[in-house]
Amino acid sequence: MNILEQLIDKILPFIISILEIMGIFVVGWSGLSAFWEYLQNTFRHKNNDLQFHLANGLATGLEFKMAAEILKTVLIREMSELLVLGAVILLRALLSVLIHFEMKATERKKA
Repeated sequence: MNILEQLIDKILPFIISILEIMGIFVVGWSGLSAFWEYLQNTFRHKNNDLQFHLANGLATGLEFKMAAEILKTVLIREMSELLVLGAVILLRALLSVLIHFEMKATERKKA
């Protein structure tokens, strides 16, 4: 193994972990923020668009998770790992498309 491969094998898992944590943080924060908006809508009779904010946060969080999955492709050594990773990427991409579709539908309802 050359020096570049060793460097990638040591640094890339750290970068992937950071991206995963960032995605988890964004999804968690978006969920808490949407719940807070829900409480305000319910008890203070405000009109916050919590569905859009939650969907936007989920989509952003998924983008971080997808970035981590894409970087994981560099570390793959066997075909079975590639198939599992491909399935995960496909599912996350599908979720992202569905969330964006939901956001566009919500925007159309407003207009």
